Amino acid sequence: MRATLRWAHSDLRTHRGEALFLVLATAGIVASLLLATALFGYATNPWQRVFAQARGAHVWLHTDRAADAGELAALDGVEAVAGPYPTASATVAVRGTRASVELRGTAERPEVGRPLLTAGHWIDPADPDGVVLESRLARALLAQPGDTLTLSGTPRTLTVLGIADSPERRYRPGEQPGLVWAPPAAVPDPGGQVIGLRLTDPGETDYAVQRAVTVLGAGAIGQVSTWEQARAEAQGDNRLLGQVLGLFGLGALLAAGLAVHGAIGTRIRGHLRDISVLKAIGFTPGQVVRVFLLLHLAYALLGAVAAAALTQAFGSRFPGRLGDAVGVWQGLPGHTVALVAVPACAVLFIGGTTGLAAWRAGRVPPVPVPRPAAARGGGLSGAARGALGLRVLRVPVRSRVRGRGARGAGGSGVRGADGPGAPAPAKTGVPDPGEAAGIRELEVRVPPALVLGWHKAFARRPRSLAAVARLTLPLLLIVVAMSAWTTIDRFHTRPEQVGLPTALTVRADAGADDRGTRALLERDPRVAAAYPGVEVAALVPGQTATIALRGLGTREEPYPYALAEGRRAHGPDEAVAGQGLLDLLDVQVGDWVRMTVGDRPQILHIVGRSIEPENAGRVVSTSLDTLRENDPGLTPTLYQLRLRPGADPEEVAARLAASGPEGLEVHAVANPADGLSPLRGVVLGLIAVLALVGLIELLTTIGGTVREGERDLLALKAIGLSPRQITGVTVTATGCTTLAAVLLAAALGLPLAHWLIDAQGASSGIGAGIARAPSPGLLAAVGAAAVLGAAALAAVPSARAARRRLADTLSAVA
Repeated sequence: MRATLRWAHSDLRTHRGEALFLVLATAGIVASLLLATALFGYATNPWQRVFAQARGAHVWLHTDRAADAGELAALDGVEAVAGPYPTASATVAVRGTRASVELRGTAERPEVGRPLLTAGHWIDPADPDGVVLESRLARALLAQPGDTLTLSGTPRTLTVLGIADSPERRYRPGEQPGLVWAPPAAVPDPGGQVIGLRLTDPGETDYAVQRAVTVLGAGAIGQVSTWEQARAEAQGDNRLLGQVLGLFGLGALLAAGLAVHGAIGTRIRGHLRDISVLKAIGFTPGQVVRVFLLLHLAYALLGAVAAAALTQAFGSRFPGRLGDAVGVWQGLPGHTVALVAVPACAVLFIGGTTGLAAWRAGRVPPVPVPRPAAARGGGLSGAARGALGLRVLRVPVRSRVRGRGARGAGGSGVRGADGPGAPAPAKTGVPDPGEAAGIRELEVRVPPALVLGWHKAFARRPRSLAAVARLTLPLLLIVVAMSAWTTIDRFHTRPEQVGLPTALTVRADAGADDRGTRALLERDPRVAAAYPGVEVAALVPGQTATIALRGLGTREEPYPYALAEGRRAHGPDEAVAGQGLLDLLDVQVGDWVRMTVGDRPQILHIVGRSIEPENAGRVVSTSLDTLRENDPGLTPTLYQLRLRPGADPEEVAARLAASGPEGLEVHAVANPADGLSPLRGVVLGLIAVLALVGLIELLTTIGGTVREGERDLLALKAIGLSPRQITGVTVTATGCTTLAAVLLAAALGLPLAHWLIDAQGASSGIGAGIARAPSPGLLAAVGAAAVLGAAALAAVPSARAARRRLADTLSAVA
């Protein structure tokens, strides 16, 4: 045991840098996996907890006032019914902040879909103007219990009595109105009612919606929302962050395992004689394996424990969503199990890859086997031998000195026309014209260090390919991370290319003059165009869900959709749809779809697929003229504003809200990338971790190249190469290996990143076509930095090896 510990201590002192990088890489990998676990828990568990405690309804039906909720209670699979509750649309304001809300009249606290109070108290029957706000709406309004809300267009005010969590769809400015529970007296003129259905089997949600629409009639249904939609909105970007962290964490873990495997294999090849001596003095194969295994397990365990401790102690202090996610995750029941299981699995994986490599050390024979004089397949190929004599440039120069003009192999690479080692030309007795004129030809040949370095990098095919593959994996993940960064940046710099051609949404009161409103909006010097439109809920075929039917722009001024497939909608009954709608209806571009708006059918021809960041892509869009053909009395209820380049949306919104009538609502269009701002820091951290893994593999490659070049040192000196040229051989070999890995990572990483990002876009409903690769200049800069960095790292150890004494070289060869 004492000898084992001494050997382990000696190995640690010899490879301090590699041990440090391995500990740091393991810590980064485990930390990313723990953060991914926290984000998954944060995305799913809070909503599940609220839904369970509130006995949430699986289906919410917005109907007209004539619908009979009693008929729904008799349906098979319906456990309980909430409501009906009278509803009215309104706009509330507090301290200059406005929001669209749904006033829901309820005399008592509901049993199904029960709001969970987080502040204040429930509605008091003695206070007809007291209301309770949904928590997300309260955060948007910066409202607290005791604040007074103003109802736009009326002299009435409402008093905030409490704030509550709800498992229903959350407030989103300009898209989903906020929820306000109020006494029935506060909803004097309801425009409809809402009914909630709690099901015995949540998997039968679509069937339950279909039965409910059949019982009530399609004309009575205004909108249908389900628990699945609410859950998806609640998870939002947190789940995507968790997926990114988990994907890159697992990829980095695989890269680290392969790097450790390669490092141990290289170390074993470099210490075959030492291992043989250990076996000769009594070490068993199991003891040799345990030395390598325990040493690297100690490195991995140290990094994993450090990552777990730091995440537990300081994870909740991370800024933004990551800190919130870790704080919530630490209070979940499975937190302790995950905190132990994730590092343990990472350590076991690294231990498994270490064991496979260490097993080879146990098979080393006690008596060293003499190395072959020439490595198998190590001879120069015909192309390499031809490259050694290849003339790159031939220059006639005037010389004052007659005689030899060539320099030996140790020269600078500029030689006479006959080249090194060529026999002297025979004297024919006829004077050379060039010599008579004092002119000779000098030629520049390919440097031998470049040719020999290329040969060394790829002479041993299996070993060389394995080194390139191990170095390619972290570089490939870095390319994918850079593509993710570029795609997120595109949402901010080129929003019109990802389905966000407009920056502001304006909603006017019902009955507002269309011409006057458009004139007011287009009068602003920073507004480039104002597109009138309307958005209504439509029942899909089969009556299992509702989608958003939008009419934006006119045929004279069409709305600039971002199309990923097909063409724009120009003719009658033509429309474009989002990926979410195509998946929901199982249709493709070119198909006709039928939907129902109230009691009126609408048949549209899908001629293109647009990138739709809103409503999970469940949007079908056409022109306002097309919708007016089915409903001539249709008037615009919203306007999408395209601003001029350089305009500040917040400044324009404030100016329009101040100059417009009281009922004018101006909201900035939600950008999906706003919620992904923490991903930038995540990507930077992952790139740093992957760079550490790549550095470990690079150090392994350099060490193996230097060790294998020790036996060639005498031969290289014998043919006349200088120490600088011998150093250049190793540097060139390392650079060629890195260059091959960079090219392979770019060739494989760019298509992989494109596929992964588009797959994520398609699964979220936005649709494929949002992925963008990094610029060629950035890729070239990163690749050049990797190659030059590898060459710089290889220069020091290779120069030290090239200047070794003759006795040391003979000892290494022996």
